[in-house]
Amino acid sequence: MALLHTHCTPILLPPNRRKTNFLLPLPNHTLAYPRRQLLRIVCAKRTGKRRYPSEKKKLKLKQKEALRTVDNKFEGFWRLSKLAVSVHNDPGKDFLEVHDGLLQEIAKVLKFPVASMLPPEAFSVVRKSFDARKMLKEPKFVYTVDMDVSKLLTLEPRTWDFISRLELKVGLVEHMPCERVCCDLFSMIRKHKRNSDCTSGGLEEKISSSSGYLYKLSTVRKPKIAVVGAGPSGLFASLVLAEFGADVTLIERGQAVEQRGRDIGALVVRRILESESNFCFGEGGAGTWSDGKLVTRIGRNSDSVLAIMNTLVHFGAPKKILVDGKPHLGTDRLIPLLRNFRQHLQTLGVTIMFGKRVDDLLIQDGCVVGVRASDSRDKLKLGCHTLEFDAVILAVGHSARDIYQMLLAHNMDLIPKDFAVGLRVEHPQDLINSIQYSGLANEVRSGRGKVPVADYKVAHYGIDEHENSTCKLVSSNCSCYSFCMCPGGQVVLTSTNPSELCINGMSFSRRSSRWANAALVVTVSTKDFDALNFHGPLAGVEFQREFERRAAMMGGGNFVVPVQTVSDFMESKLSVTSLPPSSYRSGVKAASLHQLFPSYMTDALQHSISMFDRELPGFISKEALLHGVETRTSSPIQIPRRSDTYESKSLRGLYPTGEGAGYAGGILSAAVDGMHTGFAVARQFDLFHGDIESILGKARGTGFVKY
Repeated sequence: MALLHTHCTPILLPPNRRKTNFLLPLPNHTLAYPRRQLLRIVCAKRTGKRRYPSEKKKLKLKQKEALRTVDNKFEGFWRLSKLAVSVHNDPGKDFLEVHDGLLQEIAKVLKFPVASMLPPEAFSVVRKSFDARKMLKEPKFVYTVDMDVSKLLTLEPRTWDFISRLELKVGLVEHMPCERVCCDLFSMIRKHKRNSDCTSGGLEEKISSSSGYLYKLSTVRKPKIAVVGAGPSGLFASLVLAEFGADVTLIERGQAVEQRGRDIGALVVRRILESESNFCFGEGGAGTWSDGKLVTRIGRNSDSVLAIMNTLVHFGAPKKILVDGKPHLGTDRLIPLLRNFRQHLQTLGVTIMFGKRVDDLLIQDGCVVGVRASDSRDKLKLGCHTLEFDAVILAVGHSARDIYQMLLAHNMDLIPKDFAVGLRVEHPQDLINSIQYSGLANEVRSGRGKVPVADYKVAHYGIDEHENSTCKLVSSNCSCYSFCMCPGGQVVLTSTNPSELCINGMSFSRRSSRWANAALVVTVSTKDFDALNFHGPLAGVEFQREFERRAAMMGGGNFVVPVQTVSDFMESKLSVTSLPPSSYRSGVKAASLHQLFPSYMTDALQHSISMFDRELPGFISKEALLHGVETRTSSPIQIPRRSDTYESKSLRGLYPTGEGAGYAGGILSAAVDGMHTGFAVARQFDLFHGDIESILGKARGTGFVKY
């Protein structure tokens, strides 16, 4: 191993050292669509002078905190970030341990002369990501590593002098007095309960179970809690409450993953749609048959997110997700994980009711006291029965439109929310690999090579104006961006009604498909709904349905998806030549997708795609195929709730949570919101007496996640 310095300084050890976007007829109410002036912003990420004042203030505070004096450099841990290792010096994306190439970069930071002398055991990989941006001379793997000072000095005492000269650098070299221990959700709850038991003087009766410890008040019955929806938020809310000893009933309109898989197979192969068991409804929620992305904008390193990640590992997710810079599971791994999750809930005494649809809420004196439920296959609701509960957690997904209608019938406040609609574009994965990696494209090897299957994330922001004779309204930015990019994936059907057509993307864990797909969507708001004469709290839902019906008519029915090549879409024409292949298995039909949306949305998509082609040369291609339509990017409404108790502001005893309630945007954020809701309900019923923030950190809502 080559020396980093020609001349080495003597290594001194003190004696006291410690070891340590047509032809269909439009409705009569369609208005003229104004064109929007688009303004290009070169950089989507705010840096330097583009930062908001609040961001600058946060950065300054972080710098001050990070640069404070370290009391003892030889105790605790040092976190070394942004350690870049070239692809040629790295074992590859699936190797997550310390290796020689990484030790060389660590040695550079420590200014230690011989990297081979550093003991790998003293270092642990916290994060590993792949950076192939064009601004770099070559693609690199980027690491964050924790260095255990005590172990390092024990194994290699000659590093003492180099540690003594180590200086703090914000975001690069930071000191931690002690190791940050991250544990799963049950461990956190049990630790809290042990501490509470010690301070309560034995007022609670501890009883043993196969999953740990349950607590039951000797004189008070268990609160009966219904959790409606078995998506991420519902599952984690159920887990928290069950661990605290509540009597939990989990009600899911769809089927368990085993039966749900068969129903999805019948939809894909024989085009038989089960309206209550499909790509949207069923155990695990819509994310189960998706890419299984575990990326989030609510703080990857927050205690809440880490608790969710570790809990997923406990239920069978690979430990790699804790380190990977862009973790994802894939449908094939989510299915057994959900089975393990279900079994654990059942051991805790949770009653799980699959194939049961909640049709109404039972309300007395402005408080929810139960639900009316029926067999989800009973469309006439003849077998409806009543279930009484002390509280109801509403954890439905963004496609539960009947639930929104039911809430509205109870005069609940529902707030229309911005979301996004557009088209899903599909390219050959080899093309995306070549665009992103150039000469390294051969290293992908259908997900089995050294480098990850190439993906992309693009965004373009514009300013739009609505004008009429009496006033001039400036609405929100007409933004176009990529959403839910699935490398090595396929386009799938997410319709819940045979007269409507909407799609999504999914992929398996290896991401070995021949195609890459991503939604290209445009932000829409109440002004867009008003333009189509859709008003009221559910205007966004009607907006979605309008374009889903248009897409179904364009495809000719039977779940055939209308498609158009990107090059034809950009020229607003429909060629009669053959279409490139598509991963969508139920059939595609050439259609004029440039006539699907209002002109301003089509203009925004076309202009943005031309911008994306500048960033990713080759993005506009005859091989690239646009599929219609993508409408369900996030919930079209939000159900107002109290920030401290998570209880609905309209109905006592109702706790809206997760993506369907408008408080999340993906698997992780939905799980986190469900977990916080679980703690809030537990505290409401005196099952939990602590401070939620002290255990999970401050809750961060996602609102409308753009990309």
